[in-house]
Amino acid sequence: MSEKIELLVMSENSGKRLDKWLTDELDDLSRVRVQALLKSGAIYFANGSPAKANIKTTEGMKLIVEVPDAEPVEIVAEDIPLDVLFEDSDIIVVNKPAGLVVHPAPGHPAGTLVNALLFHCDDLGGVSGELRPGIVHRLDRDTSGVMVAAKCQAAMDSLSLQFSERKVEKEYVTIVHGIPHPLVGRIETEIGRSNHDRKRMSAKPSRGRNAITNYRVTEVLGDFSYMRVVIETGRTHQIRVHMAHIGNHVVGDCVYGKRGGNTVLPIHVGRQMLHAAKLTITHPSTGERMTFQAPLASDFAALLAALRTGKNSR
Repeated sequence: MSEKIELLVMSENSGKRLDKWLTDELDDLSRVRVQALLKSGAIYFANGSPAKANIKTTEGMKLIVEVPDAEPVEIVAEDIPLDVLFEDSDIIVVNKPAGLVVHPAPGHPAGTLVNALLFHCDDLGGVSGELRPGIVHRLDRDTSGVMVAAKCQAAMDSLSLQFSERKVEKEYVTIVHGIPHPLVGRIETEIGRSNHDRKRMSAKPSRGRNAITNYRVTEVLGDFSYMRVVIETGRTHQIRVHMAHIGNHVVGDCVYGKRGGNTVLPIHVGRQMLHAAKLTITHPSTGERMTFQAPLASDFAALLAALRTGKNSR
């Protein structure tokens, strides 16, 4: 099986190299992936003839893209320690440590949260029959904090609907460079792949999706700020992109942070200081509104304490 996407070139996109235009249009696919699909013949014209990467687009050109389903990854249960915040027959809620990848993928075939969940709860493996069993949302590898996973199909369906309809409340804490102005604000932009680097996301993409981040500075710590952040949408790298967009990038963020000239930190940090502190969902079976909170990771707490100690030394 495969997903079939039909595309039409509009007048404003006429004259572009085809592979470049396709990469811009198919923002979920990398340029390398688009090139591979072109080479395999999975992208073709309406008359069935294969498309070539280097041809120029023309107004009215119609193309069909067939994106094959992802190959299932053989997922092996692994005895990886879990900090379980809550568990019943429907869901399991954990405090994910920084450094733990959520789901097996190329480059990370094992040692992930899903491998750990499969060991911990053996009834999780068949949920929905998808590539990500039981996983309805993600955190970046180097972001710590609260995550929920489904343990049965009914729970999976309920949680997926709650996330898609924005009925889940997600609150993060972060430490950023500088002091945002105003101290309480709302950031609303589109977020999509960067026009200059397809591995990065951008708040000024040529094509993106609406993203909304609400923040409140709870503590000014010299040249840094401790903030609470509530997101209304769940775009890739959303908080990190939005903080960089307003000039207050997340401490330790080597992807979206400024290169050089950063204020010296009192202690070394090895990852972005971003933590999913609170998650509120409706329980799939009982209908009870439930809030789960994850304590700060030790490295985050250590930096916060060090900054508090020296906050008046400016």
